[in-house]
Amino acid sequence: MTAPTRRLGSLTVSALGLGAMPLSMGRGEPAPHDRAMATIHAALDAGITLLDTADIYAPSWDTMGHNEKLVGEALRSWDGDASRVVVATKGGITRSAEGGGRDGSPAYLRRALEKSLAALGTDSVDLYYWHRPDRSIRYAEAVETLAGFQQEGLIREIGISNANVEEIDVAREVLGDGGLAAVQNEFSPTFFHTSRRELAHCGEHGIAFVPWSPLGGTGGGAAAVGERFPQIARIAEAHGVSPQQVVLAWEIGLGDHVLPIPGASRPESITDSAAAMSLALTAQERAELDSIIA
Repeated sequence: MTAPTRRLGSLTVSALGLGAMPLSMGRGEPAPHDRAMATIHAALDAGITLLDTADIYAPSWDTMGHNEKLVGEALRSWDGDASRVVVATKGGITRSAEGGGRDGSPAYLRRALEKSLAALGTDSVDLYYWHRPDRSIRYAEAVETLAGFQQEGLIREIGISNANVEEIDVAREVLGDGGLAAVQNEFSPTFFHTSRRELAHCGEHGIAFVPWSPLGGTGGGAAAVGERFPQIARIAEAHGVSPQQVVLAWEIGLGDHVLPIPGASRPESITDSAAAMSLALTAQERAELDSIIA
């Protein structure tokens, strides 16, 4: 199917992406290999052209790159045109037997990127995010490092994740007009208080805003979103669709720069989510939904 599109810097992608993390970590065991492949293929078959992953998405600290390898393999084994698919990954969070941390140093980010390139099986990442701020360094330093990778041709577009307005503006200053392609923050009907300003700010400056956990997360929030918000359940019933579709269609409609990436570990889940791209909500329904974050 042909899906509505969004801009990620110089790239064009579907208005909704696949968050691949649940295939490797989250509630319960990682998805079996065959189901992981089927889930990614189902997303691509449904017209989704943005796959979102990260180096730390893995069942354990010593299997980092697990999710990236799944994404790379799924693209190579898909029978469609993979050249139109954009892959985003992230670096800057560490995992070890002792726990997790953050490292935004040039040396660490280069090692992380090189491992991501190998795991994905490519020589250039379409969109590379700095995953979380490292408070031990200047914010601009890590952004400058990514700019260097871009100049080397190792990444096409630059993003930042879990960033506030001030950090977005630092990145904009370092990269220049149009240099920051995307900001990926948590945003959903159950979690919006720290990202509403960022969503609006990105829209004002032509930056894609990519909500992660757009349905409320894998801890049960996504499954229960219709139970928690009666207006979502009512609108879903009126359209004969899932509450999750209503939420995603509403988020897509918050601006031409908004591009949610719902997670999925089953083909049925992402196929349902993808249908949100063609769900038309009325102005009254949107106003009802807007009241959730008013």
